[in-house]
Amino acid sequence: MSNNSQGSVKGEAATMVPPSGSASSHGPPLSPSTTSKSPELPDELVQAGWSKCWSRRENRPYYFNRFTNQSLWEVPVLGQHDVISDPLGLNAAPAEAGDGNLGNGQRKRRSSEEQGAGPNSFKRTKLCLQVEPTTPISPSTPGVKPWSSAPEEKQVPATTPTTPSPAPAPYRPAVIYWDLDVQTNAVIRERSAANHLPSHPEIELQRAQLVTKLRQHYHELCHQREGIDPPRESFNRWLLERKVIDKGLDPLLPSECEPVVSPSMFREVMNDIPIRLSRIKYKEEARKLLFKYAEAAKRMIDSRNASPESRKVVKWNAEDTMNWLRRDHSASKEDYMDRLEHLRQQCGPHVTAVAKDSVEGICSKIYQLSAEYSRRLRQTHLSLLQDPSTETCASPPQSRLVYCYPVRLSIPTPALPRVELHFENDMACLRFRGEMVKVNRGHFSKLELLYRYSCIDDPRFEKFLARVWCLLKRYQVMFGSGANEGSGLQGALPVAVFEALNRQFGVTFECFASPLNCYFKQFCSAFPDIDGFFGSRGPFLSFSPVSGSFEANPPFCEELMDAMVTHFEELLDRSSEPLSFIVFVPEWRDPVTPALTRMEASRFLRHQLNVPAYEHEYRSGSQHICKRDDMYYRAVHGTAVLFLQNDAGFGKWAPTPERLAELTAAYRPSLSRTSSLSSPGPAQSAPGDRDSTPKASDRTQSAMMSPGGHDSNNNGSSSSSSSPQDKLTAM
Repeated sequence: MSNNSQGSVKGEAATMVPPSGSASSHGPPLSPSTTSKSPELPDELVQAGWSKCWSRRENRPYYFNRFTNQSLWEVPVLGQHDVISDPLGLNAAPAEAGDGNLGNGQRKRRSSEEQGAGPNSFKRTKLCLQVEPTTPISPSTPGVKPWSSAPEEKQVPATTPTTPSPAPAPYRPAVIYWDLDVQTNAVIRERSAANHLPSHPEIELQRAQLVTKLRQHYHELCHQREGIDPPRESFNRWLLERKVIDKGLDPLLPSECEPVVSPSMFREVMNDIPIRLSRIKYKEEARKLLFKYAEAAKRMIDSRNASPESRKVVKWNAEDTMNWLRRDHSASKEDYMDRLEHLRQQCGPHVTAVAKDSVEGICSKIYQLSAEYSRRLRQTHLSLLQDPSTETCASPPQSRLVYCYPVRLSIPTPALPRVELHFENDMACLRFRGEMVKVNRGHFSKLELLYRYSCIDDPRFEKFLARVWCLLKRYQVMFGSGANEGSGLQGALPVAVFEALNRQFGVTFECFASPLNCYFKQFCSAFPDIDGFFGSRGPFLSFSPVSGSFEANPPFCEELMDAMVTHFEELLDRSSEPLSFIVFVPEWRDPVTPALTRMEASRFLRHQLNVPAYEHEYRSGSQHICKRDDMYYRAVHGTAVLFLQNDAGFGKWAPTPERLAELTAAYRPSLSRTSSLSSPGPAQSAPGDRDSTPKASDRTQSAMMSPGGHDSNNNGSSSSSSSPQDKLTAM
């Protein structure tokens, strides 16, 4: 991002390691650069990322910068078109505004760069002074954009023509839930730029409209075909489950999945047939629910094409239940629940058989609509891009070991439309074409820092607001439009736990996060096309580290967790370098999930720590918009913490009793928040708002009967606004 910082590079920019060597024996790996020197270009230009390519369309050579995605017909000028010293933008210095305007960790970073500057750095700086500076302009830089001004956005006028107006003090959050100064120890093989289409507010707005339309179709199909409301947040879980296997090109809408019928959506809709089973608190509620189930099962078997045997079994059991209800008025709540369980066992298989084709039709229809929307959206997106590059560039350099770096896009971003910004109290409001998204000012400042560290194609922040709008809109659409809906998709560990993980186990990377909830600036997330500008390393299932220490707190989707375990096993088996994954998953035992079973039986399991229910807390998934009092909530089920490490990782980050003791202590809820955590979950609602079933055999609904179940949002919240297996993430 900057060619003014010519000092030695720390952490993510050290010396390169040959692919045949190991990171430990040949020195630390460095950020990627071109390996072989082109005979037509000076070595300085090659190191800055320039290479000579051939244009098939124009039948002549041109020059391409793999770090900034710039293309030039003429030979680039040293210092004018490149970012020599810091291709990844990790050490970009702020504009000349004094240390008072430096963001999180900037003072320390500037002093280290000044100390590390050498003679070569001085020469390069002298050359750069002759051209227009490319130092990124911080939003808090005086005289550029008043993003850190007062909420009313009123600037103090100058008293005299020669006296400049005082610069507004930059906004500083009262409480910070991240540490962006932690350098990475994650080493990967150097990879080519991704071919995702760059995000655009026009496309993001259309995608939001299409996803909303798809949600509405799902609601209507459930009503028309089965007479039920769609299971709470089942559409969000469908998006998660589909993206695990989706090979399509849209970042959100599934379009190439096999099988077409989603097991997750089919299972959840079928669980609500013939009626949705809600939480039971009182005896009268149990009696009414039993009567409704018997009546709905009989009506359904009469109206569908069922076999004579199925009709006989369902009708006999339904009538027997109704007769029992008329006779016995002194039964207890437990008697009604036992009777309901017996009725479900007798009628359930027959009801499932007659509803199977209809439910599969719902799942198939939603997928087909999603594929059609995805195709339409991509055509519109391609038409917006100004002649996407069809020219061939030089082949990527030989695969080498480098410290992990954010996703880079091979297709340059066109000029983006204007996005308006204003502040309302503690919220930053961004508006495009009448659509407003909000984020609190603390997280807005965090996004600005992540963008400065990670983005290399926008040194003057000209596209920053448009990309922030796209980012917030994308996650808002994925969450859903309901109150507190989807917050379980983005839950995170407490800050104290991250600090303990970093201090005791060398963790510097999150496998499942987003720019909104990440603690480190190194993380994997679901949407590389927009998250990459804010530091994302891409989806975790396509991320292959060679060494490093990682934290994994996946979305609670069974299919995603199972794919995660498979990826862990492959990575640990393939690498001889220190590699460690500390995994946080819900301790679901009735029945146990395949992912937990596989990890407990893994040969890489070094230790397992079980944190009891109600004795630990998590950060809300809506932390970027919620109030400070709602930031944490108590987990209502146990959490299993598993240490998966190869031999070298175990030798370096072994889970010793002392380290485990500090991690356990960090997990305990803060005493200052004890009163606010007494009622678990970020929101409260009526008892009947959540799914429930008298038997724990159906995972989606079982946890409503007890706190130890896993039908809660995120990492254990009992909020009725979120459903069980949700959390964000990134796949």
